[in-house]
Amino acid sequence: MRAPAMLQCAAALAVLLAVAAPTAGFYLPGVAPSDFAKGDPLQVKVNKLTSIKTQLPYTYYSLPFCKPATIVDSAENLGEVLRGDRIENSPYVFQMREPKMCQIVCKATIDEKAAKELKEKIEDEYRVNMILDNLPLVVPIARQDKNSIAYQGGYHVGAKGQYTGSKDEKYFIHNHLSFTVKYHRDDDSELSRIVGFEVHPYSVKHQFDDKWNGADTRLSTCDPHASKFVTNSDSPQEVEAGKEIIFTYDVRFEDSEIKWASRWDTYLLMTDDQIHWFSIVNSLMIVLFLSGMVAMIMLRTLYRDISRYNQLETQEEAQEETGWKLVHGDVFRPPTNSDLLCVYVGTGVQFFGMLLVTMIFAVLGFLSPSNRGGLMTAMLLVWVLMGLLAGYTSSRLYKMFKGSEWKKITLQTAFLFPGVAFIIFFILNALIWGEKSSGAVPFTTMFALVLLWFGISVPLVFVGSYLGFKKPAMEPPVKTNKIPRQIPEQAWYMNPIFTILIGGILPFGAVFIELFFILTSIWLHQFYYIFGFLFLVFVILIITCAEITIVLCYFQLCSEDYMWWWRSYLTSGSSALYLFLYAAFYFFTKLQITKVVSGILYFGYMLLASYAFFVLTGTIGFCACFWFTRLIYSSVKID
Repeated sequence: MRAPAMLQCAAALAVLLAVAAPTAGFYLPGVAPSDFAKGDPLQVKVNKLTSIKTQLPYTYYSLPFCKPATIVDSAENLGEVLRGDRIENSPYVFQMREPKMCQIVCKATIDEKAAKELKEKIEDEYRVNMILDNLPLVVPIARQDKNSIAYQGGYHVGAKGQYTGSKDEKYFIHNHLSFTVKYHRDDDSELSRIVGFEVHPYSVKHQFDDKWNGADTRLSTCDPHASKFVTNSDSPQEVEAGKEIIFTYDVRFEDSEIKWASRWDTYLLMTDDQIHWFSIVNSLMIVLFLSGMVAMIMLRTLYRDISRYNQLETQEEAQEETGWKLVHGDVFRPPTNSDLLCVYVGTGVQFFGMLLVTMIFAVLGFLSPSNRGGLMTAMLLVWVLMGLLAGYTSSRLYKMFKGSEWKKITLQTAFLFPGVAFIIFFILNALIWGEKSSGAVPFTTMFALVLLWFGISVPLVFVGSYLGFKKPAMEPPVKTNKIPRQIPEQAWYMNPIFTILIGGILPFGAVFIELFFILTSIWLHQFYYIFGFLFLVFVILIITCAEITIVLCYFQLCSEDYMWWWRSYLTSGSSALYLFLYAAFYFFTKLQITKVVSGILYFGYMLLASYAFFVLTGTIGFCACFWFTRLIYSSVKID
């Protein structure tokens, strides 16, 4: 019996998987802690305005808020820019552990255009995002069903309402901010570290008796000398052209037992944590049970088949064979469009490597939320570096199919998926640009992305292809006949479309619960930081993709249908169809998007994500099936 040749793409996946032993996550901050003495200045920074109804971010100063003397942009990494973050300084400056009440920021008179913009942002429920010592600003909200507090990222620009006795709906701006800065004090040094940043926004129509004197003006609606503070929005500030708006704030400091290393724990508490944990465990149990059943069936059936085939001695017995051994002379015949298959398998290995390496770093805590934009930056850089694996895998497979033009296959691998992704991204970016949103990627960033693609990714794909093509071609365990065998008529349940659609259900079932939380974090602007569970789900996805493809491939070969190459790829890859359908279901049931542009953005990005998922799952299924066919055909005696 001849030992099966090592499958190259499976080897690439296995090597990458071997280094991914699950580890306990720990907090590794993106920045070093900052210590503040009493009276030290605390610089509050402002970030983008966000809305779950439009998904179009805008810069803070696109609205008529108070501005500092000079607006300074903070340095942003690639991930932050792609997320639409625009971090700038603000006129809010605190002194550590020195409370302030009724501080005037500025007085602004809004014109017709500014009033219209404010009303639009209030209508679309935009939130203002701020940052202090790398902590995002949150609004504490008491949960109705529990004696605990949930946190909403950022405060609303304003609110809609009606005056008592009136049916006319008015727009009111939140012009008074009551900040709470939580700190943890070191008893030995008296230095403090910031561990929380909260706000309660109010709408107040401020009034003053004397003449306006800038920040020193004494307000009658908020006066600490008269012990008059803002605690409600009973006399709100209406948004109307020509009216003056006085912006004010309070800041108080609260000693906290929370240590600096645990300060993100509050932000990362998910609102429906029990449902999440139960669903994940339930999903794990079901999938593991199904995987065990599939593995048992496959081992018993294959063992019986191989034993029977190896015991056939006479020519007459050999001629009466049925099942998968009959097609041994055609099973490794190159498929139609073999070049395209090589390209997709190479790209899928590139995706697998990117996700695996990124998830390992995330599980170890390197990509914590404090490292804003770090996750997206890491994914992009690892994707570019994994071009080496893409080129190597596609050229090895191409050479096995007797291909000779390795440069052509290299170019297709380097440009097919990235090219499609770039075109979709460019069109969506143009739509965002048309809406004058800060989410539009600037020309310089676009140039940097193209540079990463052409300057690093493409050369690495060429290097990988060159190394792969230099190696001897993989030899199939059995010879291929010159004349193709006729495929008998298949039963209805072995119809390619039917088996492909059935094959995608199990891999999708392994991830759809986690998918809900991922979509929520992306489109409802919540934090996602349970990468340990995500890694487990990723492992289960690999197992289910491999097993369902092997099972259906085995049934196909038993039906004497040897055209398994593309079908093995499409079987597990069809889970991407269910992912896109689920994304559409999520859009209509969970999101409140009303703008056409926002809807196009959602479905455009989800189409791209589904395409990537198709490439990933299809490659896993193909590699598993390739390994399986080589294994079984090298385990039987062929005359």
